[in-house]
Amino acid sequence: MLTVSHLRCEYKINPIGLDMKSRRLSWKLQSDRRNCVQSAYQIQLSLTESFEQIEWDSGKKNTDQSIHVELDHWLPNARTRYYYRIRAWEVAGDESSWSDTAFFEMGLMGSRNAWKADWIKAPFDGETDGSCPRFHRLFNLQKSVTSARIYVTALGLYELHLNNRRVGQDYFTPGWTSYGKRLQYQVYDVTDLLQNGENILGAYLGDGWYRGHLGWNKEQKIFGTDAALLLELHIRYADGSEEHILSNPDWKVATSAIRMSDIYMGETYDARMESNWTDAPTENWSPVDVLDYTKDIIVAQENVPVTQIEHLQPIALLTTPQGDRVLDMGQNMVGWVRFSIQGEAGHTVELRHAEILDHEGNFYIENLRGATQCIRYTLKGGELETYEPHFTFQGFRYVKLIGFPDDVHLNDFTGVVLHSDMERTGNFACSSPLVNQLHHNILWGQKGNFLDVPTDCPQRDERLGWTGDAQMFVRTASYLMNTAPFFTKWLRDLEADQGEDGGIPFFVPDLRSSTSEGWGDTNHSSAAWGDAAVICPWTIYEMYGDTRLLAEQYDSMKRWVSYIHAQGDNPYLWNTGFHFGDWLGLDSKPDSYIGATDKDYVATAFYAYSVSLTRKAAEVLGHADDAAYYDKLHDNIVAAFQDEFVTPSGKIAVPTQTAHVLALQFDLLDSKARKRTIDQLGKLVADAGNHLTTGFVGTPYLNPVLSDTGHHNLAYTLLFQEDYPSWLYQVTQGATTVWEHWDGIREDGSLWSADMNSFNHYAYGAIGEWLYRYVAGINTDEHQPGFRIVHIEPKPGPGLEWVEANLETMYGPVASSWYRRENNKMEVRVTIPANTTGTILLPGAEVQTVLENGKPLDQVSDIHDVQTQGSDVRIVLGSGSYQFIYKVLEADQEVHAQQVESV
Repeated sequence: MLTVSHLRCEYKINPIGLDMKSRRLSWKLQSDRRNCVQSAYQIQLSLTESFEQIEWDSGKKNTDQSIHVELDHWLPNARTRYYYRIRAWEVAGDESSWSDTAFFEMGLMGSRNAWKADWIKAPFDGETDGSCPRFHRLFNLQKSVTSARIYVTALGLYELHLNNRRVGQDYFTPGWTSYGKRLQYQVYDVTDLLQNGENILGAYLGDGWYRGHLGWNKEQKIFGTDAALLLELHIRYADGSEEHILSNPDWKVATSAIRMSDIYMGETYDARMESNWTDAPTENWSPVDVLDYTKDIIVAQENVPVTQIEHLQPIALLTTPQGDRVLDMGQNMVGWVRFSIQGEAGHTVELRHAEILDHEGNFYIENLRGATQCIRYTLKGGELETYEPHFTFQGFRYVKLIGFPDDVHLNDFTGVVLHSDMERTGNFACSSPLVNQLHHNILWGQKGNFLDVPTDCPQRDERLGWTGDAQMFVRTASYLMNTAPFFTKWLRDLEADQGEDGGIPFFVPDLRSSTSEGWGDTNHSSAAWGDAAVICPWTIYEMYGDTRLLAEQYDSMKRWVSYIHAQGDNPYLWNTGFHFGDWLGLDSKPDSYIGATDKDYVATAFYAYSVSLTRKAAEVLGHADDAAYYDKLHDNIVAAFQDEFVTPSGKIAVPTQTAHVLALQFDLLDSKARKRTIDQLGKLVADAGNHLTTGFVGTPYLNPVLSDTGHHNLAYTLLFQEDYPSWLYQVTQGATTVWEHWDGIREDGSLWSADMNSFNHYAYGAIGEWLYRYVAGINTDEHQPGFRIVHIEPKPGPGLEWVEANLETMYGPVASSWYRRENNKMEVRVTIPANTTGTILLPGAEVQTVLENGKPLDQVSDIHDVQTQGSDVRIVLGSGSYQFIYKVLEADQEVHAQQVESV
């Protein structure tokens, strides 16, 4: 039976507030038989859920496309909801019934001309002690309401309330964008919150990223000086008429109980100043001011919103050697603590937040630098009070309680985990508890740092969208969660902040114009950091088949390459400017953060890589002339690289692990040099005691290169090292997220310098890609992206007896698992989703020994092809679930046994 399900519009379930170009549909097929391939689909749109009248009908389209389907030759109306349903036909002749109904709703579909409201602000803004202003508007409804929507944005952050109820479940809205060029708005369905008679609409405003503390600038108001609100409530009545409640001079404003709120510093709240929106004394409310500010930059919401994802209960209440009472949440997390307390009016309590306890067991906050991460709450007194912050978040595992009564209980506190609401897509488990904890840490690193932008760390006075960290982790992130909307929004900001010369800021959104310390106006265009402009859109294309995003970013990719091409005297080498190099490489000189790999080497290697990806993008997008140009440019860069950095005998002139890894990963060598480099890389790792010495640049590629070049078992050896430096060293030290430094906590318990020592810093978590792509073997195909063709190539190695992984792709679930069995046998199970095909490589197998569900392969009619590749067997599959059992070649089994013993 064929069914159509999992309907999405622009990756989202029933989105509201879409803009003009956001109306691509995707769906998944399910079938009770193998080799299910769609032959046609039909889409219908209606203005009613019952489909009594069809608004638009695609007709039967003879195609296998089921993701990112454009609604061609149809234009939607603003502020209109469209219901849609889909049915499909399968090559074998099956026809599905209509899918369940889904919907999407268009937003204002414009900028300045679409908005009738005024920007409003508090007249006392800047004259108070930093409290968050509180706006309200009273209005009456006397007719029956059929629908109501709020369209809203802010300079700063907003929190809406309607009739004393919070509007929506989103936080940190409207999000962090390149505020001078792009500002998102959100849409809320508030039909059920309205009431007959008097209604009250209210909003808090916080400084947020817009004008709070940010970066290393100790001053506030980086992007602007005024916090302001722009809001329209559109009400439709049963008689067909409409009414609009707009932000304008009819609103009132007052100070609030939120006495201070800042992303870095925390929040101060005085509950004695609380009141319902209608209960506050009239004399406290003042007329608002109208702010003259552009509306041309306003765009519809692009990313998924930040929301409360899960809740954690503390596992212990500790007393430190210094006498502090400290909650242990059991997990380094990002969000805040919700707590309940009862006491006298005017009593103030504080919560301080830290990632670790020091080696003596005391509360440690030196690595926060200027970020205080402090929550202060003053009780109103009387009954039990419950509080959680509004416009701030903390990165922490431990919480110091100050001023709380002696009899507090663990269940008085709840850790609220916040991040962008990305759908979880990947799972990985294996026979090693330590590796499973590593995977856990990588996932929680993403949870903590994907809060509206891909930050480097979530706790100290930084939390910036570093481009290098993002490109290093983007593929791992896209295995773990659906990151396409997240990176779509961030890449549009990257392009907005790209310089006229094509340079890319170190972090996006860019703070260059306001950074008073550090790099100032040179804060841009380091190799491996700026290359995010190319690597990220290409990776999203490969993982999700998103050609439109690739086309959107193509000009940015070209301008980045042109920027590099214009540097220095040689257009084929990048040997000028500032570069981070192999940041935090362990082979660095004393007191240096930059690894020993020559920075010009790193820059030229990434130059070649970005050109190669831009050429591929040109081919995908049909720009043949561009593709030819970049092909020739790439050849010239590779030749210049070899002349500059490879000796005539084929030896890499830069004797570091990272140098050898980049040359192999980016295919920069001829055959003679490649063989020598492969051998030398193995020696460099062995000389380091079978440990890595790589930093941010080399580490993401180290294990993949080892696996691809005959050193796969050495890659396993690196994975399983438990002493410093290694991934599992952090695990053995009790880490629950990935650290910034391999030795953030040293073996003697001492700490790396407090200046830069984050314990939630996801860059080294890029090893997650290797776990999914190599250990479990799940990979896509760049020529049929988005897992339209699924490649399953598991690579067992010493130290693991079984692995199970799955990935929810745009087409459906992909699964790969392998198990070692008795008598030298292996069992491999795979699932290929409907409307895709797959290949599986069985390592160390002979065709004669392979059984699928107990049958020899030549008796399985729905397997497409079987090929022998050396000591492996490759099988071409249609969709469905398969179980292969085969006998491993004795030679491979002997090698495995020796390697297990050595590990």
